Amino acid sequence: MIPRKILESASVKDLYRLMLENRLSRKALFGIVGRRLHRELVVENAEGRPRRVQELKHAYMMALFHGFDRAMTRGYVSRSVTERLLDTVLENVIVNEKHPVGPGPHPLLLVVSPTGRCNLRCEGCYAASESADRAGLTGLDFDIFDRIVTDKRRLWDSHLTIVSGGEPFLWRDGERGLLDLVERHPTEFFMIYTNGTLITDDLARRMAELGNISPALSLEGFEEETDARRGAGTFEKVLQAFERMRRHGVPFGVSVTPTSKNWDTVTSDRFIDFCFDAQGAVYAWCFQYMPIGSSPDLDLMVSPENRLEMLRRTNHLVRDKKVLFADFWNSGIASYGCISAGRAGGQFYIDWNGDVTPCVFVPYAVDNIYSVYERGDDLNALREAPFFRKIRAWQDEYGFKQSADKVQNWLCPCPIRDDFDRLRDAALETNARPINEAAADALVNPDFRRRMAACAGEFKKMSAPVWEMEFSDSATAEPAPRSKLSPGSGA
Repeated sequence: MIPRKILESASVKDLYRLMLENRLSRKALFGIVGRRLHRELVVENAEGRPRRVQELKHAYMMALFHGFDRAMTRGYVSRSVTERLLDTVLENVIVNEKHPVGPGPHPLLLVVSPTGRCNLRCEGCYAASESADRAGLTGLDFDIFDRIVTDKRRLWDSHLTIVSGGEPFLWRDGERGLLDLVERHPTEFFMIYTNGTLITDDLARRMAELGNISPALSLEGFEEETDARRGAGTFEKVLQAFERMRRHGVPFGVSVTPTSKNWDTVTSDRFIDFCFDAQGAVYAWCFQYMPIGSSPDLDLMVSPENRLEMLRRTNHLVRDKKVLFADFWNSGIASYGCISAGRAGGQFYIDWNGDVTPCVFVPYAVDNIYSVYERGDDLNALREAPFFRKIRAWQDEYGFKQSADKVQNWLCPCPIRDDFDRLRDAALETNARPINEAAADALVNPDFRRRMAACAGEFKKMSAPVWEMEFSDSATAEPAPRSKLSPGSGA
């Protein structure tokens, strides 16, 4: 129990700190927060979203709390990280009433890849073989990246930056690297997508000291699957990185890329138990393979049938096992559909050359951040790019700004994957620039268009009854049977 004198004299932040550091009071805190979130999301539902969509969104948020609770209970979260979580999450979002649970008028975050360089060569990587010095650039300038983070916080009150690559820990501008940037922004929380092979003991120690950084390490399954795609010995190096981060108290996640070869493994209970229970991951992000980059291979895409099975498994993991396993497509329900192109509560993407695209998986640029700053514009000017506006109009029409009974199938939320012809037309009409030869070819290649349309059409047909029965408000107000959302434990 917390002594009464401390309770009477402590600030709100001190109270949250005390509650987080004690397991019983931490569970009470998460219970209080969970009830508030349920009230605002499901009961009040001020934005009028489909009720069962709100229930699923609440389940995702509670799964994240459970992930941090598990890590804190096992001693995997350092004191510095707890402090930064209070500053960036609780203080700026939960305690501060000016931040509603739903999306505000601005993007929530940015995704930035400061370098295209990588020490691995993974099959099907969206960044594979990209020129790291196209247009004379070898990576983002430190001062440009610093300005981007500063601007989004000033303009949007955004405190979350996602860093991808390439391999982010290879990025340097002179003597300064990624953790130097993180140190300059103590009220910003950074999530880093990394292959994990460069996380040394010293690097893990410094991340723990900074407290505002969480790496998501890439796995393709177990040793056989990971080493087959990423190179011999990679799996063991990732396990060593996990151990170092546990020891120093750096909360971490796992990033997986399901393909036609490994989807069954990475969504199985056995793999999830390995990541969350055995290794101590707090969350997992799932990015189904997309045929972009310099060598796209449509045969690596998860089939419509298997994509639907992945949906069932994902909902089982989130609701029944209470682990945050978020699928970039199948979890689109919980984000109210596509979040690209600077949507309210969404994001857009800036790569190592400064090119600005709607998201990591839409390889068509609307501008370059160097040009934007040279002409005196800011990040808000990018949101007004015609290509971005067309995508947001599609998002609004599809469901984001519709009443609950008119929301279309958010199981098919992605313009490039689920409506490629429409995205293609928007790119051509607005002169969005392909960022590589494969992206240019996709605009004119009839076989690519045919196969994307066939795959999307089949999944729409298969998923429509699931959407209507389990999530849509257009059919019935009765809750969907849980058995449909949790049919089994996976492979």
